[in-house]
Amino acid sequence: MSFDGWLSARLNETKKAGLYRHLRTMNSAPHPEMYIDGKKQMIFSSNNYLGLANEKQLIYAAETILHQFGVGSSGSRLTTGNTEWHEKLEERIASFKQTEAALLFSSGYLANIAVLTSLPEKGDVLFSDQLNHASIIDGCQLSKADTVVYNHIDMTDLEEKLKATKSYERRFIVTDGVFSMDGTITPLDKIMSLAKYYRAYVIVDDAHATGVLGEHGRGTSEHFNVLPDVVVGTLSKAVGTEGGFVSGTRVLIDFLLNHARTFIFQTSIPPSSCAASYVALGLILDSEQKRKHLVLNVNQIKTGLIEMGYKVRGNDTPIIPVIIGDSQNAVLFAEKLQEKSIYAPAIRPPTVPKGESRIRLTVTSEHNSKEIDYLLESFKLIGKELNMIR
Repeated sequence: MSFDGWLSARLNETKKAGLYRHLRTMNSAPHPEMYIDGKKQMIFSSNNYLGLANEKQLIYAAETILHQFGVGSSGSRLTTGNTEWHEKLEERIASFKQTEAALLFSSGYLANIAVLTSLPEKGDVLFSDQLNHASIIDGCQLSKADTVVYNHIDMTDLEEKLKATKSYERRFIVTDGVFSMDGTITPLDKIMSLAKYYRAYVIVDDAHATGVLGEHGRGTSEHFNVLPDVVVGTLSKAVGTEGGFVSGTRVLIDFLLNHARTFIFQTSIPPSSCAASYVALGLILDSEQKRKHLVLNVNQIKTGLIEMGYKVRGNDTPIIPVIIGDSQNAVLFAEKLQEKSIYAPAIRPPTVPKGESRIRLTVTSEHNSKEIDYLLESFKLIGKELNMIR
């Protein structure tokens, strides 16, 4: 069989399983309504939680620095890719996260890989939540340490596994702050208590919590008033830009700068993007009203869907998973939504477990009540048409 023939056969199996994917083209800037493949759609699948991706102050900051520094950084941070804006942004991230220092990466994915492949050593063990993001799972697989998976936000299971692993040199608990497919919040205060008692280190990926949780949007640490050993984050969600970071002590950051391969060998993000992120983090601290409106939007959607009879998961976060079950049914439901000009793609295995395919709604502070009412009415009509609700 030819190379393409072999790959085509594998793709056919993917299609039969209802897991085939293809790209959609966004034809406009990020808004609650956008043009996708030339058709106007209402967006309920964006991570632009505070609407900052199209904020004029960020655009102006990026444009100004773009003219001064050019379009690319030209190298890794350790060669020609380090500018004053990279350093300014790291200082602001550290201040925002209330840690001593921070280190930028080209993505949150690379930040997780950096932490998990450079900190734990052979003879150590990582405790990873069952529903952690793919970047954490991949980081654990690439790590020299052993990995033990504990049941999702199950502190009893985590403690039992901590008790059973006393022979390891060092123990690390690694978890999402907000879980990207279920919208649940990790009980970070309880994790910190267990870590202190069993002498473990805590690593938190705050990708979906940054900008959203806490009085000032600082994330799960502020939400629970604790400070983990390592905080990983991304700038590509509520911050509205691009890149990732690790925040912690100066010793931690100095260690990663010298040992993290995804930092050492990666071209740095453009200075213009750093400038936009710098402005965004300042705006987030003053975005209390946006966060309050976001919570109201979340509650309105969840309450409406539950009253209709849908199985809805998650805590009070912008991620609202509506469990459909079968992959083919989830795809069909998403297609029905698109026919009503609502864009919320089906989430299927391997992103979620088999039998738990879903419509993963995400809401922003920019959605208005009219848009949410239309979303709920569409769910009611489609659910009845497909005999999913009465």
